[in-house]
Formats: sequence, structure tokens, C-alpha cells
Amino acid sequence: MDSDKYKQLKNNFIERLNSSEENGLKFTTVSGETINALYTPDDVKSESFTDEVGFPGEYPFTRGIHTNGYRGKIWTMRQFAGFGTPEDTNKRFKYLLSKGQTGLSVAFDLPTLMGKDSDDSMSEGEVGICGVAISSLADMETLFEGIPLEKVSTSMTINSPAAMIFAFYLAVAKKQGVSFNKLRGTLQNDILKEYIAQKEYIFPPQPSMRIITDMIEYCTSDVPLWNPVSVSGYHIREAGSTAIQELAYTLADGFAYIEDCLGRGMDIDSFAPRISFFFNSHLDFFEEIAKFRAARRIYAKRMKNKYKAKNPRSWWLRFHTQTAGCTLTAQQPENNIIRTTLQALAGVMGGTQSLHTNSMDETLALPSEKSVKIALRTQQIIAYESGVINTVDPLGGSYFVENLTDKMEEKAEKIFAEIDSFGGVIPAIEAGYFQREIAESAYRYQLELERKEKFVVGVNEFIDMDENHEIHILQISPEVEKMQRKRIRDLKNRRDNPKVEESLKKIDLAAKNNTNLMPVLIEAAENYVTLGEMIEELKKTFGIYEESVVF
Repeated sequence: MDSDKYKQLKNNFIERLNSSEENGLKFTTVSGETINALYTPDDVKSESFTDEVGFPGEYPFTRGIHTNGYRGKIWTMRQFAGFGTPEDTNKRFKYLLSKGQTGLSVAFDLPTLMGKDSDDSMSEGEVGICGVAISSLADMETLFEGIPLEKVSTSMTINSPAAMIFAFYLAVAKKQGVSFNKLRGTLQNDILKEYIAQKEYIFPPQPSMRIITDMIEYCTSDVPLWNPVSVSGYHIREAGSTAIQELAYTLADGFAYIEDCLGRGMDIDSFAPRISFFFNSHLDFFEEIAKFRAARRIYAKRMKNKYKAKNPRSWWLRFHTQTAGCTLTAQQPENNIIRTTLQALAGVMGGTQSLHTNSMDETLALPSEKSVKIALRTQQIIAYESGVINTVDPLGGSYFVENLTDKMEEKAEKIFAEIDSFGGVIPAIEAGYFQREIAESAYRYQLELERKEKFVVGVNEFIDMDENHEIHILQISPEVEKMQRKRIRDLKNRRDNPKVEESLKKIDLAAKNNTNLMPVLIEAAENYVTLGEMIEELKKTFGIYEESVVF
């Protein structure tokens, strides 16, 4: 078709389109980005197809990091699980593996996330409630009893105390006779997003960065198949950010870790292939897909051009996806199955390497066995019944998707420039930049819901006034806390306490001398030093962080 005829047809169509009624709805993404009624070749940078879109498995990896997509290997189905005692969670792990799950993901309770033992006075009422209680190597041994660590990959969502929890895991591997070079898995270990969004920090930013770089350095030499950090945008999105903010802030954090490792003198290609990412998959189907595609492209360009990585695997942005917990509703909770299905499909269409699907009852309590099985079956139906795995990047070349991807990249680059104007991620955290921006985005979205410019089915529209939840929810017995407290007392009575004291002195010395902490933490774990004892020892040198008030 000649260009004049095309332009005439397009103009005529847009004229008819603009004269049609728009039924009062607000046509924007969840993040508030305006969406045109129609996208055509004019909205795509067609002249840069090979440089900006290209082919799957080829730089800049917009269309995915693997040439054959899911035709070669389906994503890892990794359901997040953890509650009560280590025995309770061990049983849930074995149940999920028996139902076809292909990787483990550990959820820890709040005391563990904050570096507190179960018998700490600050842990009262929280032990085992939102995850599994792990205070020592003894707990970790029970958690993975009967699960061969060389045969399953394990993800652990832990941040401030990640080094100690990892030390427990490595000690269990040694007891099982498993070589560290056979261990596969991921630690979240992303402390920067804690200061930005989740707020489960302990030490100030600089010593926290030092611990993470210690772990990356140690894994590079001793645990080569392990991902020592999973840079997490998930919690940034859950805190109320937009998709573009999630994308930009997450990548900025990742680049900060990379630069800290480079500052220590590490070679970029020695550690970059093991850096992974963790994104949220929210409700706007196409916006989320564009976010994942833009993230891969931005990362590849930065790794190749700025950090001069030579190994193509260093250019890969590998990521895990979790469906959006903040979109789950207590009202009409069965609707959450549908929300989760769409979000999971967006993650798959965006090229995720592993996926967790939320359960319908998670807004009410930790998920029951039935709801967990439905969530896992959701992934299996997408993989084996929907047909979306048959071709690589099926939405590649879509005028709409490519336009959204381009806009994501452009706006992310502007945010990087804003962060750089503060002097980097840590100065921007200390200035309250991220916190203010996220708060403003969350407020803007809440206003849209209250004005009914956006809808949440069952919450601000299509409400059932006589709704009755008849959903069985998981409840954690108070006996869990009593049991865990007794276990710690018994452990402290039977362990070799002179060795404990010796281990704590070595931790203190390593912290002060700026030597790698991992070897002394592993030794301490093997001597049954508890999580809380290790953290308290490090506080003597590193101190604790108190956030400035941000308005």
C-alpha cells in the first residue's frame, strides 16, 4: 500500500474513532499513563528493529534471553511457602513437590526477617505467623529434612539477616554431604529496597552493602551456581509505585550492587551472570509485559556499554515474577483466582524465568492447602493448555506493546538521571526521594479508586452487600511460639557454649577488620550460634539504622 493511501485511511479511521462515544471510562494504564485508542506502524521505531527489538536470545534481549523461549524449558513454578514451625513448612514443601512444583521458595516469619530469635521479647505474638520461624541451624536442618539440596533449587526471601540464613543453609548442605558447587537457588538479599519500601532493615546502608558484597564475592568463588542477590521491585510496587517507578528503582538498585562489587576490584563477568531480579506482575496486562521487555533491554545496554561486560550472559536480565499481592481483595475472594491468572499470564508473556502465583485467600491469612493447589494449577494450565508457550515472544512486533516498551525505557532513563542528581541510590534514600515519589503515586491511585475513575470489582463496583465468605483459612496455633521458645532454650543448654563465644569473637573481628564475613558466619552456624546472637554481635560494629521522617 502506498504511503498516501495509508495516511488517508488512517486519518479517516481516527476521525470516526474520535466521534464515537467513550462511555465515561478513563483510558489509562494502572500507572496512569495515557493510552491511545489506536496504534499503527507510525508508533513503532521500525527503523531500529534489529537494535531495539531484534530476535529472542540476541542482544538487546527485548524478546527474551533464550532463543527458543519456553519451547526449550518452561519457567520454574516456585510457590512461596512458609508458616509455623520448621516441621509445618517441611510438610508443605513436600506436598507442593508432590503436586508438580519445580522449585522451593521459603517465606520467613517477621522475627526472622528482623534478625530476632523466636524467644526475643520483640518476637512475642509473631512467631510462625507470616512465615516459618528459623532461629538456628537446628531449625534449618528440620526445615529441609528429607529434601536433597543438590536436587532442588531453593529461593529464600530474606534481606537484612540473609548472610546468617544462608550460612545455616550451607551448613545443612555440608551435613547432607552436598558440595557447595552443586547448590542452586537464590537469596533475595536486596537491602536497598528495604530502605525504599519494605522497611525490614537492621544496619545502616553502607555496612549493609558491605555484607551483600561479601556474599556476592563468596558465592562467586565457593557457590558458583547460586544467585547471591535477587534485586526486588516486587515490594516497591506493593508499596504503591507505578510500573515505571518499579522498573527504574529496581534497576537502579541492581546497578548500585554491581558498582559496589566493581569498587572492590571484582571482574564484572565473574559475578554479573549470577545477579537476578524479582518483579511484580500487576493488573494492567500490556503495561506489565512492556515493563519486563524494557527491563531486559535497559539492563543489556547498560551492562554492555557502561560496565563493559564481555560475557553475553552478563547482559541477561533473569527474573522471577510474583503476582501482585496488593491487588487481592478480601471482598469476593474467589475473584482473586481470575486476577492471579491474568497477572501470571502477563509474567509468562513477558518472558519470566520463574513464577509464583498468589492464592485466593492470602489477603485473609496464609494460604490453605486447597488454595495453594489452585494457584499452582493456574500456572500448569497456562503452561500446558493455553498454547502461549508454542511461539517465542508472541506479542513481539505489536504496535501497542512495542510503543509501551519504548516509553518505559525512555521514562526509566529520566528517573535514572534524577537518582544520579542525588549522587546515587543511597544518597537518594537518605534524602527521602524514593519514599516521597512512591507515596505520591499510591495517593494518586487511591484517589482514582475513590472517584471511580478506576474500578476494583467487588470493592468499589459490582459489590455484593450480602456476601458471605465461606473460605477455610489457615490458622497458626499459639503452641508454635511456645514450642520454638522451648527449642531455643534446649539448644542453648546442649550446645558447646565456649565454641559459641569463640565464634562471636571471630564475627566481631571480621566486621572490624573488613574481612569477608561468610566463612566466620558459616563456622558460627555449625556451632549453633543463633540468628539473633550473630545480629547482635554485628550491631556492635555496624550500629542500627533509623529512617528520617519523610512528608
